[in-house]
Amino acid sequence: MALIEFNLDGIIEKVKENLCKLLGYNFNELNGNHISILLEKSVYKSDEFSVMWAKLREGGVQQVEIHFLKKDKTDMFINGVFTPVLEKERDTLYKLKRISFDFNLVNDKNKSIKEKYENLIDNTEAETAESLKKLIFENKERLKELAAINQTTKILKEGKPIEESLQQICMLLPKAWQYPEHAVARIIFDKNEFKTPDFVETPWMQKQYFETIDNLKGSIEVYYLKSFIELDEGPFLKEERHLIDNLSAIIVNYLNSLKAKYILKGTEKEYVEKVEDEQKTPSRQLLHRFLNKQNYDRDIFHDLMPFKVNEILLIANLYDAYNIEKEGRFSEHILGEYYQLNLTSIPRVTGVSSYEEALMQLNKKHYDFVIIMLGVDKKAPIEISRSIKLNFPYIPIFMLLNNNSDIALYEKDVNVVKLVDKIFVWNGDSRVFFAMVKYLEDMVNVENDTKIGLVNVILLVEDSAKYYSRYLPMLYSSVLEQTKQLIEDVSNDELYKVLRLRARPKILLVKSYEEAIDIFHKYRDHLLCLITDMKFFRNNVLDENAGYDLVKYVRSNAKDLPTIIQSSDPENAKLAYELKVTFIDKNSDTLSQDIKSFISHYLGFGNFIYKDATGRDIAIASSLKEFEKHLKTIPDESLIYHGKRNHFSLWLMARGEISIAKKINPLKTTDFKNAQELRNFMLNAIQNHRNEKNKGKVISFEETDVIDESNIVSLASGSLGGKGRGLAFINTLIYNYDFSQMIPDINIRTPITSIIGTDEFDYFIERNKLYDFVNTERDHAVIRKVFLESKLTDGLVRKLRLLLKKLTKPLAIRSSGLFEDSLMQPFAGIFETYLIPNNHPDLEVRLLQVMDAIKLVYASVFSKIARGYVEAINYKIEEEKMAIVIQEVVGNTYDEVYYPHISGVAQSYNFYPFSHMKPEEGFAVMAVGLGSYVVEGEKAYRFSPKYAGIEINSPKDQYKSSQVDFYAVDLQPQPLNLLEGEDAGLIKLDIDVSEKHGILRHCASVYDIDNNRIVPGLSYPGPRIINFANILKYNYIPLSETIELVLDVVKEAMGSPVEIEFAIDLNKDNKSRASFYLLQIKPLIGNAEDYTIDESKINKSDVILFSDKGMGNGLINDITDVIYVDIDIFDKSKTDVMAEEIEKLNEEMIKENRKYILIGPGRWGTRDKWIGIPVNWTQISNAKVIVETSLEDFPLDASSGSHFFHNVTSLNVGYFSVQQELNDSYINWDKLKQEELINQTIFFRHVRFKQPLDVKMDGKKRMAVITKTTQ
Repeated sequence: MALIEFNLDGIIEKVKENLCKLLGYNFNELNGNHISILLEKSVYKSDEFSVMWAKLREGGVQQVEIHFLKKDKTDMFINGVFTPVLEKERDTLYKLKRISFDFNLVNDKNKSIKEKYENLIDNTEAETAESLKKLIFENKERLKELAAINQTTKILKEGKPIEESLQQICMLLPKAWQYPEHAVARIIFDKNEFKTPDFVETPWMQKQYFETIDNLKGSIEVYYLKSFIELDEGPFLKEERHLIDNLSAIIVNYLNSLKAKYILKGTEKEYVEKVEDEQKTPSRQLLHRFLNKQNYDRDIFHDLMPFKVNEILLIANLYDAYNIEKEGRFSEHILGEYYQLNLTSIPRVTGVSSYEEALMQLNKKHYDFVIIMLGVDKKAPIEISRSIKLNFPYIPIFMLLNNNSDIALYEKDVNVVKLVDKIFVWNGDSRVFFAMVKYLEDMVNVENDTKIGLVNVILLVEDSAKYYSRYLPMLYSSVLEQTKQLIEDVSNDELYKVLRLRARPKILLVKSYEEAIDIFHKYRDHLLCLITDMKFFRNNVLDENAGYDLVKYVRSNAKDLPTIIQSSDPENAKLAYELKVTFIDKNSDTLSQDIKSFISHYLGFGNFIYKDATGRDIAIASSLKEFEKHLKTIPDESLIYHGKRNHFSLWLMARGEISIAKKINPLKTTDFKNAQELRNFMLNAIQNHRNEKNKGKVISFEETDVIDESNIVSLASGSLGGKGRGLAFINTLIYNYDFSQMIPDINIRTPITSIIGTDEFDYFIERNKLYDFVNTERDHAVIRKVFLESKLTDGLVRKLRLLLKKLTKPLAIRSSGLFEDSLMQPFAGIFETYLIPNNHPDLEVRLLQVMDAIKLVYASVFSKIARGYVEAINYKIEEEKMAIVIQEVVGNTYDEVYYPHISGVAQSYNFYPFSHMKPEEGFAVMAVGLGSYVVEGEKAYRFSPKYAGIEINSPKDQYKSSQVDFYAVDLQPQPLNLLEGEDAGLIKLDIDVSEKHGILRHCASVYDIDNNRIVPGLSYPGPRIINFANILKYNYIPLSETIELVLDVVKEAMGSPVEIEFAIDLNKDNKSRASFYLLQIKPLIGNAEDYTIDESKINKSDVILFSDKGMGNGLINDITDVIYVDIDIFDKSKTDVMAEEIEKLNEEMIKENRKYILIGPGRWGTRDKWIGIPVNWTQISNAKVIVETSLEDFPLDASSGSHFFHNVTSLNVGYFSVQQELNDSYINWDKLKQEELINQTIFFRHVRFKQPLDVKMDGKKRMAVITKTTQ
């Protein structure tokens, strides 16, 4: 036994008796206590100890000198070894269970201790340095073996082809044996061999045979390339025999499971192909999974063209891909419309988010082309293109720009021209993706298809990416309509239909006069029409009349060819008239309709025409909804008529409704007892398809009869706003990423949610004639009163009434402005949220309350706070539009209040790490009751999800900072006056009320004052501490793992650090799972540029402030003003007065357009006036740097207002913490007092420096320094 053994949470389990004596303790005093009881405080709280602890939990051996503290507080230093202790769980599977500490007998530093306590320490002399080395060696080997088992399991879970999986497993085998550099391996299965590089057979072999249920034989073999000392089995260990046996069993089980699936499926193909549907993978690949989830309708069309795009590699982060398409229907558009463009096989879109992932995919298989989506980073796409072209020069690369402003930059860039085959621009029409696909296919197929005489050609001459990115989608839409027309309008000869469908007109895009002439001559007999710009290149020179001359030439050779001249110059209409061709203005508001009108008699539109048995038309359906409506009422004879001829599945396939068609297509009318059974089958197939399709989507109120968590219901058109978009994204993520595979013991959910789009806000302002009113009126009380008297649209009121019949829980009516929580300019807490009890017996009263809340949220757009913030970010208030989120509140009813067990906020990046915490590990803050308690910065419990079970603060400090009250929805029958503010529907209660409700059972501990300790649970008498010990420390539910996983997934999906808001219902379902509700997500955007502070170059005499707890990154060198609290007269009871003073000073700075540095004691932005100055963001909005500092009787509190700090980070405001008593941070108050005094209030001094200050922020080191400029 080692000197000490403790578990992974640091709790002591074993101590040598004589070491207890040496330290002055008995065993009972140490047993069950944290290891920190034996360590000097500075050691335990050091960064070095935190790093060491993290490595220990990962299985690393650590040799260090530890500063022990004996019971009498004297010191003892022992140079020793921390060693992970592995225990066998089952078969040969080892797991890290404990950590031990023992003497490092190799080191001479222990000699004095050994000699001094020679009679106390028993048996240590027998533990030689060799035994220590053996222990380390054995643990290292077990960890290698454990890694091999875990990696093998992971490979098989990915569901790759058998050959690829076995080869990957073979490659990892040598690393798991004693001498990996001298080991090679081979796996044999069913006459196939999989070998490591340089494989040769030698006499030193370990081999294990295996056999599958269908008698296929195989073996796993590991060879050493040279002779080693004889051990248990030649040069091999008995544990290695166990390992190879275990790996063999894992592989056989996997192969047998595949065979079982093959038998059930009845097809041998299933045996060798991917098993993605049957065996889910925990691999992240979020964009890839998202697109595949949406694309569950698979290719059932025949190949209709010689070349088709089968594989597309899309390079983008998930949030860009999701957000570029309207509210989450990305995959539906990128693939769903594609079916209808050519009715052929559907390409598979593989999504990756980095060049490394792209390279891996490109090496794995062939891709027909690559789309690079341009996001915030303008340089990365060019570098990715260069790397791909270097390694795969034959693969076309298309770049998709976010906006028109980038076109000129990239079209003029020589590198882009060389590296990118075509530039497209996002203009709000998702069909641009299909246009990219068809553009490539048509270029390849046109020569072959025109030779057989079935294909016409539309020639488009346009050199502007802005315009051809608009024209191509429009033209392909027209082609789609023609294809639909062919399906219904040609004869009943099905073969002829298929052949004619292959005759989809090809659209060829060229940029110059010479290219256009070549195409004209090559495909003259097949030209359907010509659409040309007026100004484009001829002889490599931009020619103003190139279009005119082209049309003149073409018309002279093809007199009747339909032609359009399109130009942004209306004067060119005269030239078009002269040439007797059609003119279309590029800037026309009706551009799309003009194009469609021109070619309407060439391209038709196909409806489903229901016929009776004689072939007479009885009904027409132009949409799936109409198709379903008529299907319910048409005569049985019509149903049989179309069923026998397979019309239903054919029409559905053409429209891209593949999953329905796949269910109908194999069946015949004779498979049903009667026509009614057939009718019911088809109607159920349509309804089931719609339900599945709507999961994770935003659907209109009219589209659904069921209101549940699986989708978000849109009550009005328009944008969802920032918060609504985030909620829709959460919903999509939950239904596209299987969280239950990673955390099976908890439900990840969202509350029932509905959203009112921004169009209703526009209607509300316009119909009630409020434009002039809100622009002139500044009294917010008056604005609120007028808004309450105004009316919502009748359509929305009708939907709300129907919605409230189905929703019976309290409701949160939340703001969702366009800018709110958006990726590029997020802000939070500026607009209002109201909680409605929703329990009045009269539906009309509940409806009125909800409508009033909606109107007051609209009014909050024009509040002083909102106006101030919008102006601070250089926007106009008229640009803000408001959507509304209506969300069921998570919780349960207790007496006459309603609230959840727990609410919280978590961030993936911790701007204020302390002790062993690292910024990238994130943090969480939780409280009992509603979340407003947390986001407004009241006393909540803060912890790191990575070290959730470790308590940093002393028991006394935890007691002082513990939650003492909570918020709940007030259900008492009383009039609800929303004019009282956001808290009108809330009630604040003492925390002991929640104990009476039974809520604190797993959320609280007891502070034992006499013994200065914390006792988990409520069985012990004494003051309660809300520390969630039974959850975080004893894992009643896997909350810390859930928070870590959700943050990690959402961060990857959004491509930036994130904040989530959540609520927890501890009531478990019939599978013993509690529920974790995701309520909101926000991006945390800071300055992305790297900036490094070189401390050696800092002149200490110039330093005004130094902080080793700084938030922010970069250099600011244009500030001369500093506003700071005069610490000599600071009064912590007057912080509310200070908030009023700084608001007035801030207004003056805004008028003068001067940014400033703000310094004050305590936490800025808190609601609690006793721990900081309770400002809201707009009161200090012109501060570019904010500094918090501690005073002797006013320490910094770890809690903070989530909304406040979200705004700080999103606006790239520097935020520095100066805790002079704990670290090297300091403020040179004397230097501040020496500068010119501009203004002085009761508590603040405003000084101005003659030269701008240098503010340097090193985000990686979390360091900040403010210095005077060297003259």
